[in-house]
Amino acid sequence: MPRLCRAEQWAEAERNQIPLWTPVMLGAGIAAWFVLPDPRAWAAAMLAAGGVALAAATLSDGGRVMRAIGLGAMLVMAGMLLAWARAESVQAPVLAWPVMADMVAEVETAEPLAARQIVRLMLRPVRARDGRGRALGLPPRIRISLPQEDAPVGLGPGAWVRLRARLMPPAGPVAPGGYDFARAAWFQGIGATGRGFGPVQILHQADQGPGLRQRLSQRITGQLPGSAGGIAAALATGDVGAIAQDDAEAMRRAGLAHLLSVSGLHITAVVGIVMVLTIRLLALWPWLALRVRLPLVGAAAGAVAAVGYTWLTGAEVPTIRSCVAAMLVLAALAMGREAMTLRLVAAGALIVLIFRPEALVGASFQLSFAAITAIVALHEHPAVRHWLGPHPDWRWAALRHLGALLLTGLVVEAALMPIAVYHFHKAGLYGALANIVAIPWTTFIAMPLEMIALLLEPMGLGGPVWWLLGQALGLLLKLAHAVSAMPGSVVALPVASGWAFGLAVAGGLWIALWRTRWRWLGTPALMVGIWVMLAAPAPDLVVTGDGRHAGIAMGRGMALLRDRAGDYMRTTLSELSGTDAEPLALADQPAARCGRDMCVTVLQKGGRRWRIAATRSGYPVPWTQLVALCGRVDIMIADRRLPEACQPRWLKLDSAVLQRTGGVSIRLDPPMARMVRQPGDRYPWSMTGQRGGR
Repeated sequence: MPRLCRAEQWAEAERNQIPLWTPVMLGAGIAAWFVLPDPRAWAAAMLAAGGVALAAATLSDGGRVMRAIGLGAMLVMAGMLLAWARAESVQAPVLAWPVMADMVAEVETAEPLAARQIVRLMLRPVRARDGRGRALGLPPRIRISLPQEDAPVGLGPGAWVRLRARLMPPAGPVAPGGYDFARAAWFQGIGATGRGFGPVQILHQADQGPGLRQRLSQRITGQLPGSAGGIAAALATGDVGAIAQDDAEAMRRAGLAHLLSVSGLHITAVVGIVMVLTIRLLALWPWLALRVRLPLVGAAAGAVAAVGYTWLTGAEVPTIRSCVAAMLVLAALAMGREAMTLRLVAAGALIVLIFRPEALVGASFQLSFAAITAIVALHEHPAVRHWLGPHPDWRWAALRHLGALLLTGLVVEAALMPIAVYHFHKAGLYGALANIVAIPWTTFIAMPLEMIALLLEPMGLGGPVWWLLGQALGLLLKLAHAVSAMPGSVVALPVASGWAFGLAVAGGLWIALWRTRWRWLGTPALMVGIWVMLAAPAPDLVVTGDGRHAGIAMGRGMALLRDRAGDYMRTTLSELSGTDAEPLALADQPAARCGRDMCVTVLQKGGRRWRIAATRSGYPVPWTQLVALCGRVDIMIADRRLPEACQPRWLKLDSAVLQRTGGVSIRLDPPMARMVRQPGDRYPWSMTGQRGGR
């Protein structure tokens, strides 16, 4: 009982912070649904949460602790139900296997990606036939990429086209830790992806020309060629298709990629600029200034600008999330409350999770809310307010602002680091310093210049401002390239375990959301989680789910089985193996003996010699030789079904096995294998064979 009394005292001291855990517990339920494998596990977890809630209600004596535990358990159960219901509500047919289709389809969207010289089409098939002329049933929504030169005039929303395309089911992770496009496609209703081939015939022209977003992007890139124009288009419309790959990679390595995704920074800048301009212009009319609360008018104009900007940039989830947060801040200002608090952050997170629970497992949601939570929690701390708050002496005030900017950058980088390591397998070392320059430069120079240029453009007066904007964005690109070229700018790390990431997140939230000294109990969890993530061992072998590609760890980096692997596969296998070095060719390594159709590699790990064999062409290998080779190797990898008589000493990874497991990453010391799909997984997007069809 004394312990319960102390817990009640602590809960009383933290009574204002307890509501902040509402989205956290709802998110915990959503995360549990994505982690647990099948309906039986989901039902069991919900029953367990319901039991905890019932027990808390039974044992409650009117205190805060039991009420909080009971409500938390109910929120966990609600989160699981929410995720489950959302996954079922978006259910749509998914293509079961690759096909070549001649189709007539209606164009839903056409998005030019100038830097990659392709046009990305979202199509709704009307009718289709396979290569033999037989009728083919396709999912109601498919996405294809079409070479820019094959895109005819009149290709836009509402157009009907006839084209040929190679279609595939949405791809799952290449290997454990990779990006799960199949999951993202499931929630977007995309049932197939692929590549289109010319010629493309327009059967019915688009109902209207390019939309406002596309026209504006084209206008901006016409005024500013190259990646500077691509960045300007990204700031205005969210379209990143015109940014060159090397420049985009430099922005990522420098920790500045968030500037290219329309989110809180951009919404805040637009709202702030519109509010200031509105208030200043209306203040020139004394009669109005004396009779109307101009800050309220400015807030209303800022709200309209935020909604319009969100619609213009495509209303993606990160932008909607930022717009909701901006609305809450403006509402608080209108009511005379503090502009930004953790309660507003929690309200924004709760709204997003209710309507888009799948956003929780995406890097965008996690990065955005981790950053804003860290910033607000830091600046709500009394010590920070005391030492870095306003000062009557302008020199001390400027110094405090600089210190607050530096401290904020460091705290945000620390908060984002576990998320970047978990999702992207990389950690940046200089991102905080780069953002100290880049964020004010973008917010107070680049975006106002772009807004002025767009306002002057209809009058033909925007030329000088466009030039200034080009120079400003050119300097931003130079900063990105300089930072990304610094030694150790990015540290590549192997795939981290999910439980360590969850432990780090739980510890960070415990520190950020409580206010008494008990908040520091989250430090051990945070530190252990980060340490386990950073110390994750690199795999010795990574095999893709189709068995065509494999990467084997050598002393100088990752060696690839197939010399002609594409850029995406080369980059992905390197990232998943925890190296940033250029991949090597396995055939050139002394430890490997490779022919045209087969490679045999010998690795020395854990005090023993491991022999690994893999097919590397589509040509058949005589079965007698194949069976004999299987008996001499420890691991056998093939992109085809191997005969039953093929029995390697430890692991057989042929098409039949990989179809069940997906990609595999293997460590040899001690021997262990991680798979994309576990035997009991029953996620809707991982059951293409059962749900999809031709």
